[in-house]
Amino acid sequence: MKNNDIRRKRLLYGKLLTTITLCISLTLLVSTIVYYTYYIGVEKTQTFRSDLRDLTQTGKKVVNMAEVAQTLSFQLYRTSTISHLLFYNKPSIYEVTAAMSDLGNYLNSMPYIESIYVYNPNNDTIYISAAQGQNGVYSTGELEDTEIIQMLNHYQDYKTFTPIPRTYSIGEPKSEAIAVYTYLCYDAINWDRAINSAVIVNISAAWINKELANSNTAGSGNTYLLDDQDRFLSGNKLTLEKLSGDESSWIENKVKARSAGYFTAPFQGQKSLVSYTSPDSLGWQYVRITPYNVITEQTNQIRNTTLLISLIILIFGLIISRTLSKRLYLPIDSIVSRMNSLEADKRNSMFTIRQNSLRNLVLGIKAPHSSRPSDFEQLSIAFNLNEGYRLVLLRIDEYNTLRQERGAYLLAYKFAIMNIASEICGQTYQVESVDMNDDSVVMLLSSMTSAESLDTELIEVLLRQIRVACCDYLKIGLSLVYSPVSDNPDRLNHLYSQAKEASKHRLFYGHGCLINAEKINELQNNLYSYPADNEKKLVDALTSGRTDEARSHFSDIVRELDQYPYYVLELTLSRVTLTIKRIIDNIKKLSSTSVEDILKIPSLENYETMKELEEAFYQLFDDIQELQADKRSSKQSDLIRQINQKINQSYTDPSLGLNQIADELNLSPIYVSRLYKQQTMTAIVDVIMDVRMQEVCRLLKESDLSVSDIAEMAGFTSSSYLHRMFKRNFSITPMEYRRSNTRS
Repeated sequence: MKNNDIRRKRLLYGKLLTTITLCISLTLLVSTIVYYTYYIGVEKTQTFRSDLRDLTQTGKKVVNMAEVAQTLSFQLYRTSTISHLLFYNKPSIYEVTAAMSDLGNYLNSMPYIESIYVYNPNNDTIYISAAQGQNGVYSTGELEDTEIIQMLNHYQDYKTFTPIPRTYSIGEPKSEAIAVYTYLCYDAINWDRAINSAVIVNISAAWINKELANSNTAGSGNTYLLDDQDRFLSGNKLTLEKLSGDESSWIENKVKARSAGYFTAPFQGQKSLVSYTSPDSLGWQYVRITPYNVITEQTNQIRNTTLLISLIILIFGLIISRTLSKRLYLPIDSIVSRMNSLEADKRNSMFTIRQNSLRNLVLGIKAPHSSRPSDFEQLSIAFNLNEGYRLVLLRIDEYNTLRQERGAYLLAYKFAIMNIASEICGQTYQVESVDMNDDSVVMLLSSMTSAESLDTELIEVLLRQIRVACCDYLKIGLSLVYSPVSDNPDRLNHLYSQAKEASKHRLFYGHGCLINAEKINELQNNLYSYPADNEKKLVDALTSGRTDEARSHFSDIVRELDQYPYYVLELTLSRVTLTIKRIIDNIKKLSSTSVEDILKIPSLENYETMKELEEAFYQLFDDIQELQADKRSSKQSDLIRQINQKINQSYTDPSLGLNQIADELNLSPIYVSRLYKQQTMTAIVDVIMDVRMQEVCRLLKESDLSVSDIAEMAGFTSSSYLHRMFKRNFSITPMEYRRSNTRS
C-alpha cells in the first residue's frame, strides 16, 4: 500500500465528520440569513403600518380642530359685545369690560385654547384673553407676540382657518416659549383689501399634538410635521428642524407631496426608518423617524444567538472530528510514520552513495573503466561517458560570506543549485550533478541521442539561465566554467582539473563570469616577462610615501596577467610580495614600536576578484605610508627635543648659536633652522635670546649682582649688549626693571 493511499484513508472519518459539521453549521448560517432578511422586512412593514395609523389619526384630529377654530371665530364675530371691539373705534369702558368677560368665558370653556386675540386696526388695538402671558387691552407696539402683527400685515400669505404652527416667547426676559397653532379669521372686503377686523385663535400645541407625542413608544422615534409652507417642524415643540443637505434632499424627493410610504435613510448621522403620510386636507404631512437599531433590536439578538450556536457547533464538531479520526487511525499512523522513516533513510542513503560514486569518478579516485554498468544501474545513474560529454563547474561567488551567514543551510543551497541546473539543462541533455564538498558543484552533460551535439552556443545560453535563476531565487551568484567535449571516460578527471584551473581566472573576469576552459588552456603558450622596471618604480613610490603612484604601478603589474596562466600570477605576486616584505622589514628595524599586527601582506587565496585583491594591497600601502609618516614625525620630535635641551644647558656660553648646535647634531645648519622653524614656528636664535632674558629677569629680581655680572652669567658678551637687548624686549633698562620688581 502506498503512503499517499494510507494517508487518504487515515483522513476518511475525519473528512466525513468534518463535512457533517460544516453542513449543519452552513445550514444554520444560511437559515439565519434568510430569516433575518425576512423578519427585518416584516418589522419595517409593521412599524410603518403602526406609524401610519397613529399619524393619520393625528392628522384627522388636527383637521377637526381647525373646524372648531373656524366655528369659534364665526361665533365671536356674531357675539354683540365682542363685535363692539371689532368695529367701534372707541368702545366704552363698559363695552370693553363685557367683551373681555365673554372672551374669558370662551377661553375657560375650551381648555385647548391658549389665547384669543381680537384686533381692531382702526384704533390700533388688540384685545387679548390668554391662559398665560399678556391679558387685556394693548396697542400693537406693546404686544409681546410681535409675530402676529407681521402675519396680519401679510395675511395674503396664509389660508384662512388653516392652522399656522409657530412658537412665541413671553415674560421678561422672553425666556418662556409657547408652541401654538394659530387660526386667522379676518374681514378684508374693502376695495383696498386692507383688514377691517380680525379674530386670532391660538390653540395650544400641547393639546393638538398630544397624539403626536403619546402615540409612539418612549425612545422608539420622533414625529415631525411638514406643513404647507414646506417647513420641517418638530412634532412637540413646533421648532424648525435643522437639516443637512442629504436630509433636505430625501425630504424633497421622497416625502413631499408623495403617497404614504417608508424608506431607510440616514438622519442626524444615524440610519433610520422614515415613515410618512400622504398630504391631508391642510396640505400637511406627518413624518415618523425611528432609529433602525431600535426596529431591528430583537431580530439582531435572535440572529446573534443563532450565529453563536452555529459557531459553537462548528468548533466542537471540528474538535470531535479530529479527536475521533486520530483515535480510529492511531495504528495506521504508527505504520505510516515507520514507512516514511525507512523510505527517507533509504532515499538519503542512496543519494549519499550516488554522490560519493560520482565524486570519486570526477576526482579520479576511481577509474571509470573499473565501474560496472550494473553499479550505475543500481544507483540510477544513466549517464554514458563513452559518448560525447562536457563537464561544467559551477563555483559559488563570495563562498566564505555565504558560509558565515547561512552556513546551516549550505547543503540545502547546493542541493537547490543542483536541482535548478538539472531542471534547466535536463530538457536538452542528460544531466548528472555532484557536490564537490567545497565551493563548487560539477555538472556532467551528454546528448540524449547520438544525432545531437553539445553545441557551445546552446551550452552558454543554458548556463546563463542557471546563473540568473540562482541569483533570482536563491540570491546566490555563480561563476561557471565549461570544458571541451570528450568521449573518453578516462579524461573525466583531466577535464575537471582543467575546469578547476580555468575557474581561477574568475579573479580577472569577476563574479558571475562564464569561462571557456579550452580558451584558458590555450594561454599556456603565452610567454611572460617580469616587469622589473615597474617593480623598481613600486619600491621607490612606497619608500618615498607616494601611495597613489604605488597603487598605479601595482595595478600595472597584476592587471596584464589575465593573458597568462594562473601560475604566472601566483609567481609574480610572490615576487611582488617578497619585495614589499623587504620594505616592511626595513620599517620594523627603524621603528621603536611593533608592526607585526599592523602590516599584514594579503594572501591570494583569500580573494576571489582582482578588485578585492587590489583593495587589500592598497590598504597595505596606506598602512606603510602611515607608519613611515609616524617614524618621520617621531624622529623630528626627538631632534627638536635635543635642540631645546642643548639651549637650556648651554645658554650661558656666549658662542652658542645655530652653527654650534648643527655641528653637534651632525646636521646642516640650514636643515636644522628650517626644521625647527616648521615645528615650533620660532627661530633658534630667538629661543636662545628668550632663555637668556628669562635668566636675566630672574637674577635682577632675586639677587643684588651688578648688570655686568648678570650679563656674563646669562651668556651676553657685554653689559652694553645686554642693556640694548633688554631695552628692545621690555622697553625699560635693567635697573628700572630691578627697581620696579624689588621685593619689599
